[in-house]
Amino acid sequence: MAFDNPLAGEIWSSKYRFNPAGAAGDCTVDGTWSRVATALAEAEVPELRAPMRERFTDALRDYRFLPAGRILAGAGTARTVTLFNCFVMGRIPDDLSEIFAHVREAAITLQQGGGVGMDFSSIRPAGAAVKGVDADASGPLSFMDVWDAMCRTILSAGQRRGAMMGCLRIDHPDIEAFIDAKRDGARLRNFNLSVLVSDAFMAALAADADWPLVFEGQAMGSVRAADLWRRLMRATFDAAEPGVIFIDRVNALNNLAYCETILASNPCGEQMLPPYGACLLGSINLARLVATPFRDGADLDGAGLCELTRTAVRMLDNVIDVSRYPLEAQALEARAKRRIGLGVTGLADALVFCGVAYGSDRAVELTGQWLSTIKREAYRASAELAAEKGVFPLYDRAMLERPNLASLDPETRALIAEHGLRNGCLTSIAPTGTTSLLAGNVSSGIEPVFAYDYVRKVRQPDGSHREEPVEDYALAVWKRLHGDAPPPQDVFVSAQTLAPQDHVRMQAAAQAQVDSSISKTVNCPADIAFADFSDIYLLGWRSGCKGMTTYRPNAITGSILSAPAEPAPSAGSVLTPRPEALDGATYKLVWPESAHAVYVTLNDVEEDGVRRPFEIFINSKNMDHYAWTLGLTRMISAVFRRGGDVSFVSEELKAVFDPRGGAWLGGRYVPSLLAAIGGVIEKHQGLVNVTPPETPGAAPLSSRPFAGAACPHCGAAGLVRKEGCDTCFSCGYSKCG
Repeated sequence: MAFDNPLAGEIWSSKYRFNPAGAAGDCTVDGTWSRVATALAEAEVPELRAPMRERFTDALRDYRFLPAGRILAGAGTARTVTLFNCFVMGRIPDDLSEIFAHVREAAITLQQGGGVGMDFSSIRPAGAAVKGVDADASGPLSFMDVWDAMCRTILSAGQRRGAMMGCLRIDHPDIEAFIDAKRDGARLRNFNLSVLVSDAFMAALAADADWPLVFEGQAMGSVRAADLWRRLMRATFDAAEPGVIFIDRVNALNNLAYCETILASNPCGEQMLPPYGACLLGSINLARLVATPFRDGADLDGAGLCELTRTAVRMLDNVIDVSRYPLEAQALEARAKRRIGLGVTGLADALVFCGVAYGSDRAVELTGQWLSTIKREAYRASAELAAEKGVFPLYDRAMLERPNLASLDPETRALIAEHGLRNGCLTSIAPTGTTSLLAGNVSSGIEPVFAYDYVRKVRQPDGSHREEPVEDYALAVWKRLHGDAPPPQDVFVSAQTLAPQDHVRMQAAAQAQVDSSISKTVNCPADIAFADFSDIYLLGWRSGCKGMTTYRPNAITGSILSAPAEPAPSAGSVLTPRPEALDGATYKLVWPESAHAVYVTLNDVEEDGVRRPFEIFINSKNMDHYAWTLGLTRMISAVFRRGGDVSFVSEELKAVFDPRGGAWLGGRYVPSLLAAIGGVIEKHQGLVNVTPPETPGAAPLSSRPFAGAACPHCGAAGLVRKEGCDTCFSCGYSKCG
């Protein structure tokens, strides 16, 4: 099968292709489908393996069903990896030796490819007495630093970035320090953070009451609920974290509440799990189920959706039996409840194909309708599997009265009453960052389209870049059908044009049909008023959401949409002689890890009425920088003196990231001191906030510039937040996948 675009081929080759040295591997993406289908069919009885292999392959073909990345990369490879994406680790005891035992368990899980979530609420607050050693406790955040360092080490040893979620209850005495932790741009960089918000707190907030801070039943202070909420909202407004999880609602709606208590969330928030809980993921690609896109009456193939859902449930159920598990406790938990997380991707593109704008009343209606079909068919498939293979070991008929099952239609409930269920939980909407790119850049999860077209900068082996246009799947289909005709602007809406309330409406519509939770980010404009921003979380609470994550962009250094830089002049270019005196400017740069400021001086020369940079000097009292700053200034000054377009200098410096972490400067995350110097050069050249002119006659949505934070993998300014997960539009990197 050919790829829809070069990016899809690169994603397959770098992340999902099995290509062992000296052995047969995946020659094509069809080979990947065959490998995965064959591996999952091994869980069937011998006489069913061949037909199920064909059935599974058919579901995978044309990217209609997309198992999560761990399944695509690991199934059928004999690698010592897990096929599960999501884990929540065990409850952390308030004991030093046991704490480090749990660090070890998390390290093993991360090493085998699983993301982990932890609730740190069981660790005593900072300053509390530690009996027996006459010392004060350092608090949960100090131990989170240990987990963070461990994750960074695991990252350095492998190809896939570790992902972790750190949670803390809103009544923990250290909650204020936890809320503010991400204001330090260098701290807890391998964590996503979420506050576990209880119903009691929301009641105290509504009553404008004081809120007690307690540990192990002992009150250790109090704070006005409204003040704590404002602090949480302000931190999220400024730093995009922490998110919130409405933990009591999560437990009240859990299918398995009779045999477990949800402890925390996996890294991106779509799976709320008990201690040692594990869940595997897969997504139905709704965009591939609209047979006649952009035609009058276009709609989703309902029969195809039903059939695909049933096949997907069987495939994911089989993964439980063929997967490895990092820890025995995780294996026991997974097999006892047989939890799966079936979700969707391509929702926004499917709506576009049907002529419906994301966030509209009709979009809310269709989202509920399509996901209701998946929910119904998933439960029916699980009941039929129970009749064939047996119920999950901890099944109890009382499940029928749990909210998710009580809302099912009578026929489905009767089927469950007769046969039971094979799976304790069935549906979840996970991030699909790289798998959606693999599928032709379909819109990810239930998110709106972030950008319909953009330009990737692909770094070449020699350090240069080539530019490659990338289109959203819906726009690519439109162009195939309609050529250069401009697409309808009222339908081709994007995350940048939607109101935050539209995001919440769509999330709430989906949550009503989903067992577990949803990985989604409510994107907000940079100039949103703080009061309006705070209301988003209250709207999510009132709308029945289980968790909320928002992202409000700040000023960003650089953009992934920029005109291609001309090559530097050849070595044979003639150096311009230096005049006796030059005009310029000196910029003060304060870098957090340096005890002394760095001063960057740029002097200019004017030729033919055009002013351009001629030389650069970098000075600091910190002698640690002396050697490399001297070498850097000489090299850059030599480039400047040769003339020509030198904008590539700042571009290259801004792409440098420090593995020890960057820093927040002026409200922007800068990945290294060198990148900060590149930003100074760019500012001096007057390139900041320059938008490339649109091509005459181009559709308004095409070539619309957007910018993101610096990607930790490729360094490009292409990192955006969606599905609660940082994703790079330039190289395809995803923090959660």
